[in-house]
Amino acid sequence: MLGPGVEGGSPPGATGRGPEVKRNAPRVEYPFLIAGLGNPGPRYADTRHNAGFQVLDRVSKLFGLEFRPGAGRWLEANGGRGDGQYSLLKPLTYMNLSGDAVAAVAERRGIGPERILVVCDDLDLSLGRIRIRRGGSSGGQKGLRSILDRLETNDVPRLRIGVGPRTGDTVDFVLSPFEKDENNQALELFDRAADAVLEILESGLDAAMTRFNG
Repeated sequence: MLGPGVEGGSPPGATGRGPEVKRNAPRVEYPFLIAGLGNPGPRYADTRHNAGFQVLDRVSKLFGLEFRPGAGRWLEANGGRGDGQYSLLKPLTYMNLSGDAVAAVAERRGIGPERILVVCDDLDLSLGRIRIRRGGSSGGQKGLRSILDRLETNDVPRLRIGVGPRTGDTVDFVLSPFEKDENNQALELFDRAADAVLEILESGLDAAMTRFNG
């Protein structure tokens, strides 16, 4: 059971393309912690493996929020109203230890696994595709695997961002930037994934899966 939701409409401080406020909209349930995965530092900033960071940067701008250092090895941006609080989280532990930051924040705030949304790259999805799931295996994504291991469950919602298909050595591929002819498609993908996060917050996972999975 996901936590209590908020009335439909833009979160406070939202700007730009945020959802239009709806009067008398039903209350919906949504994850309280949104973790975008990547590696810190300029060396990795534009690599395929940092798709999660790229999406959360866009979400924070839509919400009018700014990332700040957290109490551990992560950056966070917090917003919401009343009981409908949410946190955007970017672990600074490097990809393979993403679960350390996610588990620490979840424990500090009493957030259960079912109220966490992980946003990460997926090498097995073609560039431009998005896949939202309520749970399942890591599919080989080491940051997601770290989170599932630390939380001791596979029942963690995730939004996978297609950056494949992989070519050559897997490590070299994920730590490489997009090719010039892929840049525009990648930017459009990050924007669409940010819209998917907003849809999840506004309308729930089922609605987002219907609209964005493909």
